[in-house]
Amino acid sequence: MDILALNCGSSSVKYQLYNWSDRKVIAKGMVERIGIGDSFIIHEVPGRDTYKDEYECSDHESAINLIVKTLTSSEVGVIADLKSISAVGHRVVHGGEKFVCSVLIDDAVIRGIEDVQDLAPLHNPPNLAGIRAAERLMPGVPQVAIFDTAFHQTMPRSSFMYAIPYHLYEDHGIRRYGFHGTSHLYVSKRAAALLGKPATQCNIITMHVGNGVSSCAIKNGISVDTSMGLTPLEGLMMGTRSGDVDPALPMYLINRMGMSVNEADSLLNKQSGILGITGRFTDRRDVIENAQANPSDPSKGADERCILALDMEAYRIRKYIGAYAAALGRTDAIVFTAGVGENAGLIREKALENLEFMGVKLDREKNLKTFSKSGETMISTPDSPIKVYVIPTNEELVFVEDVVGVTSGTYSDHLSYAYTFARPDYQA
Repeated sequence: MDILALNCGSSSVKYQLYNWSDRKVIAKGMVERIGIGDSFIIHEVPGRDTYKDEYECSDHESAINLIVKTLTSSEVGVIADLKSISAVGHRVVHGGEKFVCSVLIDDAVIRGIEDVQDLAPLHNPPNLAGIRAAERLMPGVPQVAIFDTAFHQTMPRSSFMYAIPYHLYEDHGIRRYGFHGTSHLYVSKRAAALLGKPATQCNIITMHVGNGVSSCAIKNGISVDTSMGLTPLEGLMMGTRSGDVDPALPMYLINRMGMSVNEADSLLNKQSGILGITGRFTDRRDVIENAQANPSDPSKGADERCILALDMEAYRIRKYIGAYAAALGRTDAIVFTAGVGENAGLIREKALENLEFMGVKLDREKNLKTFSKSGETMISTPDSPIKVYVIPTNEELVFVEDVVGVTSGTYSDHLSYAYTFARPDYQA
């Protein structure tokens, strides 16, 4: 049983073909620069050289067509034809309150996704484009929607409501929704397995730190609070997003500085965060490199704005950890994941500074040697009351497991999944 997982962005499509019977990835890759010229595909098959080819894709249908063509190619493909694909799983960023779990896609589901696309105007339209393209190219093949917001639908009203007139929630659905749900789900379940306890007995703080950044407070296996809100702009400092700011700031930019609404929105979403402070970087590797003096070039000192950006990001992560520890009452583990969380030991160390009072004891040497390729790693000391893990995320596996559950009729909710590859023999 081969399952195709698709993650459609505004100008890219990530894909993974997974064989459920053998529990292994057959192929994965990405089509980039869709609709903007010079598009190309990168295709990876375990045990083979990475394949890259330029191919002009004007829209998502042509990109998915290219993915299918590559997967079935006699030269670099891995399946004979589309009959091998049993189902397709689609990432959908925003499900609003309409969708609390993954669902089989039909006309009503598509209308529901359309109804909330104003809440995610940069994400839901390309997600829908990918769904429609896959339906046309693979008619009759079950299509399943997996929602970023679904895992957070367990939050209580005291967490997800904003202190604004209640009718805005009733009439327009204005509330906290949260994102990165499949990532928070996966790493929290894996952390429970590493702790050797059922997820329903674990309190975990998960930190998804990439270009987008979010934190989640998970109590007894379910999300009770998360840092992103109505949109992915709220919360922690990110690559180009401001995160938390004074709510009056957009009005100030518009009324006092003469910006248009779109200009203010662009400033907060695309020109702020790490980029806004450094003035030139979003990649934390560049920030870390430039925050340190170059011993081989004494004339090049450390970039003070890069130092500031690192300090700001670490401080905000530490502040959310403290807030969520208070919300949970008892914390069993803190988990770092995603590109920065898995690879930036310096940021992890700075974020965990001075948390010994609450039971965090970091193994600094082990932390600095831990990267994505290290796999699941405990970076706290063995006697640390709160365990700290680096766990590479695997959102595509959640897609696949949900697709299998939905199409086989065994799926009930997100809370029962991500146990398939638990390793009871794990040793810290």
